[in-house]
Amino acid sequence: MNNPYPSFKNPVRAKHGVVATSEGLAAQAGLAILKQGGNAIDAAVATAAALTVVEPCSNGIGSDNFALVYTNGKLHGMNASGWSSQHISIDKVKALGHDEMPKAGVVPITVPGTPRGWARLIERFGSMSLAEVLAPAVRLAREGFAIGDTVGWYFDKAIAYYQKQNKGDMYRHFFDVFAKPDGSTYQAGDFFQSDDLADTLEAIGQSNADSFYTGELAQRIVAFMERHDGFIDAADLAEYDVEWVEPISVRYHGYDICEIPPNGQGITALMALNLLAEDQPSGRDILTWHRQIEAIKIAFSDTLHYVTDPAFMDMNPGYLLSESYAKRRRQEIGEVAGSPKPIDYASAGTVYLATADNDGNMVSFIQSNYMGFGSGVVIDGTGISMQNRGHTFKLDPAHANALAPRKRTYHTIIPGFLMKDGEAVGPFGVMGGFMQPQGHLQVVMNLIDFDMNPQAALDAPRFRWEEGRKVALEHSVPQHIAQALQEKGHQIVYDVRSGGFGRGQIILRRKDHYEAGTETRCDGHIAYY
Repeated sequence: MNNPYPSFKNPVRAKHGVVATSEGLAAQAGLAILKQGGNAIDAAVATAAALTVVEPCSNGIGSDNFALVYTNGKLHGMNASGWSSQHISIDKVKALGHDEMPKAGVVPITVPGTPRGWARLIERFGSMSLAEVLAPAVRLAREGFAIGDTVGWYFDKAIAYYQKQNKGDMYRHFFDVFAKPDGSTYQAGDFFQSDDLADTLEAIGQSNADSFYTGELAQRIVAFMERHDGFIDAADLAEYDVEWVEPISVRYHGYDICEIPPNGQGITALMALNLLAEDQPSGRDILTWHRQIEAIKIAFSDTLHYVTDPAFMDMNPGYLLSESYAKRRRQEIGEVAGSPKPIDYASAGTVYLATADNDGNMVSFIQSNYMGFGSGVVIDGTGISMQNRGHTFKLDPAHANALAPRKRTYHTIIPGFLMKDGEAVGPFGVMGGFMQPQGHLQVVMNLIDFDMNPQAALDAPRFRWEEGRKVALEHSVPQHIAQALQEKGHQIVYDVRSGGFGRGQIILRRKDHYEAGTETRCDGHIAYY
C-alpha cells in the first residue's frame, strides 16, 4: 500500500467483526451487539441509535437514513428518507412570508424516516429484535456520558444559533433537552443524560417503531404541529414507509462503485468518476487535482438541476450514468477552470457508520438531521429533534426539486460500497452535506488509483468545491498545489477547519480479515474483535 501523506494512525485489522464511526461510545454499542451474537445489520442499527444520543448535533431520532446492505452475496439498498406533508405547498409557504424554504421551525420539517428505517432493516436482515438492538442506546441516554470534544464544539455552535431565533416557545423544548438547566451550553467533558431520549428509544424498540408513526409518539408530534401551525399530520406519519431500491453503480478502473439512486446525490459521485474513467492518474499531481475538481463541478451542475424524488424527475438517472453522457461532458474538462452549466436534457445534512461481521455481512449506513440539530424543533416530552431536510426544496415551481406534497427532496446523505468482480470489497462513506460526493470521489480514487490503505485514503488532504470557480483546500494541501490550481483559474481559499471537508469511515474485506480506517478530523473510532 502506498501512503504519500502522513497518516495520524494505522488502519485497524479485525478478524471477526468491526464497527467504524465518529464516536467511540456508539462504535462500542455496535460491537456489544456483535459480541451478543448479532450480525452486522443489528450492529449498524445499534450504532445508529447510539449516535442519536452521543452525537445529537449531527443526527437524531427525527432524522432520515439510507443503507447499503451486503448479505448472502447481494447488495441491497434502503431509502428511509421522509416525504413532505400532504398539506404543504409553495403558495402556503410563500403566504407565510418566505421567499425560500427556511432553515428552522416547523416549515422545513419532513416526516422522519429513521425509526422506520431501523425497524425495516432489522425485520428483513437482522437476527435480534429492535428492542434488543436499541438497548445500548437506551442505557447511554438513561445513565449519561461525558460529551466528546468534537460534539462539544457543535453543541456550542447550535445553541448560539437557536438562541438567535425568535419563535416564541417553539424552541423551548430544544433548550429543555440540549442545554443545561440554567440555559448555558454543554461543553466537551460535560455530563449529558436524558430520560426523554431513553423513554422514546424504548418505546420505538418495544413497538417496532409503530409508536413513532401511529402510536403515542405520533400523537405528540401531531399535537406539536397543530399548536405551532405545522403541516405534518397523523396521516403523513401513518402512511409513510421506507423504499427498497436497487443500488446504482459505475465501473471504475476494475471496481464497481455503488450508491443509492436519487433522490440521493450519490449519483453525483458516480457521474464524476465516470468522467474520469479514461484517465490513468499516476499520483495526486496538479493535473489530477484539476480534473477531479472539474469533474465534480460538471456532475453537480446537472444533479443540482435535475435530481429530486424520482417520482417527480423528468431526467432519466440512467442517462446521467451512461457513456453517451460521459463522452459528451468529458470534452468540457479543459486545461483551465470552467463554469459548467446544466445540459439541456431535451437535446441530449450527518453521521456515517460502517459495520462488518464474521459471516461476511457488511453495512454502509448514513443518518442525518441535515443541519446540526435540524429544525431546532424538539417534540415536548420525547427528546425527538426534528430534521430540517425540507430546506433543500425550491419555491420555484419550474425547478425539478420544487416543493410539492408527499415528495422526497434532493438528499445530501449517501452511503457508498465497493464491489469487484461480483464480490464485496466493503463499505465507505464521507459525511458532510454537499461535500459528500466530493469526498466519495477523492476517497475512491485514493483507494483504487493511488493504492492507499483505508486510513491513508481518509487522511489524505481534500478539496471542496464551493461554487463557480471557488475551491476550498484543506490546510494540509501543499502550497505548490494551491498555487498551480490558482494558475489554472481556480479561486483558491484555505479553510483552517478540517470539519468542513467531511468525516468518513472505510471497511475493506481482505482475504481472511477486515481492514478499517476512521476519520481523524473528528473523534473517529473503530471497535473490533
